Amino acid sequence: MRWIKGLILAIILLIVLLVGILFAVNNQQTIALNLIWTELPAVSLSVWLLATLTLGVVVGMIAMLGVYVRLRAKLVRSERHNKQQRKELDRLRTQEFKELA
Repeated sequence: MRWIKGLILAIILLIVLLVGILFAVNNQQTIALNLIWTELPAVSLSVWLLATLTLGVVVGMIAMLGVYVRLRAKLVRSERHNKQQRKELDRLRTQEFKELA
């Protein structure tokens, strides 16, 4: 089963690599990106598209960082509360057995 997972992963990576190569080959036009305050050097369209994709992924990860930290803190609080509840339950169970004896 493990080798099937590895084989499927290898096939997916090969397909992604081939699509990336085709993408780069089909977008060879050089474009100088003109921003309002500066003009960036002329490079191929595929480089600009991949750069903006990478920048978007990084910005999205940074934007979600606050949500992740908040949920992680909530999980830690819930686990602490769960541990306290288990201690209380164990204490009550042992107390019940002592009263019966």
